[in-house]
Amino acid sequence: MFRHGPCPLHTQGKESWVKAAVFAEPHHIEVHDVPMPQIVKPGDAIIRVIKACVCGSDLWWFRGIGQRQHGSLTGHEAIGIIEEVGPDVRTLKPGDFVIAPFTHCCGACAACRAGFESNCFNAEPGGNAGYQAEYMRAYSADTALVKVPADPKELSEDTIASLLTVADVMCTGFHAAKCANIRPGSTAVVFGDGGVGLCGVLSAKLQGAERIIAMSRHEDRQRVARAFGATDIVPERGDEAVAKVMDMTDGVGADCVLECVGTAQSTLSALAVARPGGTIGRVGVPHIDSIDVNNLFWRNVTLSGGPASVTPYANGENGLVAKIINGDIQPGRIFTANFDLDHVQDAYEAMDERRAIKSMLSIGA
Repeated sequence: MFRHGPCPLHTQGKESWVKAAVFAEPHHIEVHDVPMPQIVKPGDAIIRVIKACVCGSDLWWFRGIGQRQHGSLTGHEAIGIIEEVGPDVRTLKPGDFVIAPFTHCCGACAACRAGFESNCFNAEPGGNAGYQAEYMRAYSADTALVKVPADPKELSEDTIASLLTVADVMCTGFHAAKCANIRPGSTAVVFGDGGVGLCGVLSAKLQGAERIIAMSRHEDRQRVARAFGATDIVPERGDEAVAKVMDMTDGVGADCVLECVGTAQSTLSALAVARPGGTIGRVGVPHIDSIDVNNLFWRNVTLSGGPASVTPYANGENGLVAKIINGDIQPGRIFTANFDLDHVQDAYEAMDERRAIKSMLSIGA
């Protein structure tokens, strides 16, 4: 069920129109014709989107659990080709292949300088939207976008899929592992078997964990977890899951815990399985009212985490982009379904119904 027509939020004086996904109401995504994005600020870039995807966090408002404005553009993960740049853009040019992260980094504020671009003080309100579209506008392009040092026409579809994960889930899983203080030889437990959780398993392996316990009760996700480095699989949930992990660790608990879901059950279970002196990396969007931090105090457990920053993890000769280009990691294995933009509703439903681990949207070439 798709309706092509002007998006109610974008109707002013534009002659060129493109297709974009729009949140109509819970359980219903539409495709509208919206005005072609324009350069608004000197540091902007316009990107022709090649691929986008659906995020697990999108399901909160798709299911009607979280709030989202009806009629708003959707999507916060994409890769594509620079179509146009503003006069202040210095490091990018039309034709460059870029990753458009869910974060927006001005590169100059205190948060960005400290490496926490997800908390950029100069982020535009509502900037995390509009990526599931034929074209999108990115602001602070020089610092926020990740340039890929390759021609997409010379890359395999598998490599391009893996690069798409850098826009969010791979960096978020990597952030969970960093916040959990993974060290060589660590025992890690990963709560969540969606895209972020599976990338958390891969990241724990990258950062040196020796034993990785993946909490999953779905065979397709268990297979990916194993391929990414999980040594053990625990399908139980809640109190049974806690008891199982404690038994597997001789009653001690895990050195490092990655919480990649955000529900009350997942969060409380993650808090319960950390050993004394252990660390919890929490990146699941919170859907829990309160946490007993006093209990963590008495156990000397550290709770860390929040929204990931993309560019510090993506860039550099040892960054995630380089590891993907070199074939060291293949996080794109989390994409198990592919749709065109006109079937974006199907892409959301496939994830909502757990028929897909993560849905890709192939939009342009």
